[in-house]
Order: sequence, then C-alpha cells, then structure tokens
Amino acid sequence: MPLTRKRLSPEESRFAALSAARELLIETGPQAVTLKAVAGRIGRTHANLLHHFGSASGLQKALAEHLGETICSTIAAAVVRTRKGEGTARDIVDLTFDAFDREGAGALASWMLLSGNEDALDPIVEAIHRLVDDLAETGHDDVKLHEDTLSLVLIALGDALMGDAMAAALGLPRTRARDIAERQLEASMARWKQEVAG
Repeated sequence: MPLTRKRLSPEESRFAALSAARELLIETGPQAVTLKAVAGRIGRTHANLLHHFGSASGLQKALAEHLGETICSTIAAAVVRTRKGEGTARDIVDLTFDAFDREGAGALASWMLLSGNEDALDPIVEAIHRLVDDLAETGHDDVKLHEDTLSLVLIALGDALMGDAMAAALGLPRTRARDIAERQLEASMARWKQEVAG
C-alpha cells in the first residue's frame, strides 16, 4: 500500500521548506540551500518549491527574512530582560554572534552577495532596523542605539566570517571579539541607565 503525503496548507508548506533550508544551512552551509535539496528533505517536488519561492535565490532571500525575524525576536527578548535586570550584556552579544556564526546568517549573507543577489541583505537589515526602532526609547531618533547596533552587528558578522583565523593570527583567545563587544555594550547600557535615572 503506497504512503500518502499529508496535504499541507501553503503556509505550512512554506514554513516546512524554510525550516528544512535552515537545517541545511547550519549542517552543510549556504551552498546546500537549493530547491532540490530542500524539496528532498521535506518530501515535496521541485515544482512545489518553485511555486512558493520562484527560484533558488528567492528561497535564500525568504530564508534570510525568516532568520532575521526569528533571530531579532530572540535578541529583543534578551534586551528587554537585560533592561529589567534579568539578563546581561553578554547574553545579547552571544545571541547576536551565534546568529551570524552557528545559525549561519553570516555565511548565508556572504554566499548570496557572492552569487550576485544584490538585495541579499535587505531582509536581515530590515529586521534589525525594525528591532532597533522597537527597542529605542525615542524611536528612530535614538542615534546611540543605532550606533551600538551597527557596531555589534558588524563585529558579529566579521567574527563569523574571519574570527577563527584572525584570533589565531593575533594570538588572541577565540572569544576576544565577543569580549570587546560585551565591554562596548556594557558601557552603553550604563549610560542608558544613567539617562533613564536622571
């Protein structure tokens, strides 16, 4: 008796594809995130994924958007906990660095740019921008928060792409970039607390 595949709604099918794409990204790297590989992993056809994403670059852009949203919501929760005194600057730093390194966002962004996908970073950048505006005390005018975010994201991205080699070449511990980012964020948070108290 042949097995029948469960019929998924378009939203369920899209979510299953993005979850499989994220697993492939983490396990094998961005070059493995193809329509064929994702279709095989979720037991769907190549045509089914073409319908949802249009192309491999469409799938990768949707994955970047998915990563940006899920990662930013996790970081936002950590920032809120830290502001309440229930978390630390290091929690925020580790989540950001892990997003670009272990979660594959840095490798995916680089791969898409090298593949000629000019708007590759748009979904991630837009998600970070929304996060910053949501967390800002004074809305879009909170320049210091924008600067802190720029610094943290660029350090985390650079660390994901070259951290091992640079730390080894300079004779520094592998965690030194995280340590630097933590010190910068702690100083900024201390200033924020003074401003809120004053």
